[in-house]
Amino acid sequence: MYIDTHTHLYDEYFNKDYDQFIRQAIHSGVTRLYMPNCDSSTIEPMMEIARRWPEQCLPMMGLHPTYVNDTVEEELAIVRQWLEKEKFAAIGEIGLDYYWSTERVDAQKMAFERQIAWALEFDLPIVIHSREATRDCIDLVRKAQNGSLRGVFHCFSGSADEAKEIKDLGFYLGLGGTVTYKNSGLQQLIRQMPLDQIVLETDAPYLAPVPFRGKRNESSYLPFVAEKIADIKEMTIEEVARITTDNANNLFAAVNN
Repeated sequence: MYIDTHTHLYDEYFNKDYDQFIRQAIHSGVTRLYMPNCDSSTIEPMMEIARRWPEQCLPMMGLHPTYVNDTVEEELAIVRQWLEKEKFAAIGEIGLDYYWSTERVDAQKMAFERQIAWALEFDLPIVIHSREATRDCIDLVRKAQNGSLRGVFHCFSGSADEAKEIKDLGFYLGLGGTVTYKNSGLQQLIRQMPLDQIVLETDAPYLAPVPFRGKRNESSYLPFVAEKIADIKEMTIEEVARITTDNANNLFAAVNN
């Protein structure tokens, strides 16, 4: 049994054929799929899936850093409204992204910090997007950590030292298809990571694992990620599935109770 802790099922790449992909995921042993939000435009399609598959597809609520623009205050107000009227698995995906642009760093940090505060208020985990901004994300999480803040650094690609800092903060590392890429630099890092710090994800429709690299990613491909981690750590795939599923259930414990 697997849990995909990060999949964009509502993305246009699925052409609204998400029912088919959800069934394929379940057939592959992926029993739960957690959906991060991007901005106000993705809320309704995400919630439609959550309504159709309430036991399998769990929504998050948040404003993605690459969607931070001149309407940031309006977008954050919408996030807040939804948090007050619906139950969500987490606040996400939120964070910082310096890859595409550094023009709105201050606005991204403001949005990140405000949503971290809401996570503490609503007792929800946070799902962090960090691209070329891991140091700043760690620092902002540490600043807010009062013993109750919890979450995951999605699509982790940082250093061993950063991984240890994140573990010390009580956070998980999300690993997906990139662990199967020879040039990712993650394989040595995974050897050093304790498995109790790892949750599995696809980030579908992006970052498909080998042998599907370059194609549309799907949650049904999650066992390929688990298989690679098992190979790297010289464990059985059953052990990887069991431990990472336990980790995911712990991460999203509030919604599972």
